[in-house]
Amino acid sequence: MKRRALVARPALESPTYARIWATVRRIPRGRVGSYGQVAEVAGLPRQARLVGYALHASAPDSVPWHRVVNAQGMLSLGKLDPGGALTQRLRLENEGVTFDARGRVRMAEHRWQGGAKARKPR
Repeated sequence: MKRRALVARPALESPTYARIWATVRRIPRGRVGSYGQVAEVAGLPRQARLVGYALHASAPDSVPWHRVVNAQGMLSLGKLDPGGALTQRLRLENEGVTFDARGRVRMAEHRWQGGAKARKPR
């Protein structure tokens, strides 16, 4: 019997990826966050691409990856995997997220405010 060598997956053990996944898990149903917004809230400003890498490395259905879109509300998976973009759109629609005629999430209605800093009353 052949034994498979255990291959370490450092991404799964990365504290940085864990911070990103924890942030994405905070996005509620019916809301979306952008890659840049997730990076900012996770304490990783200007690291939007890293958020994409972390989501790609996550275990299937361990984080609500479908709630992260690009800053314009477009589904980023469309370029790489049209089937993945359809899955993402269907999951978002199931949560009540709406799209405009160009297929973009209506960010004004569905943007997650979890990273917004509270304003002091005047």
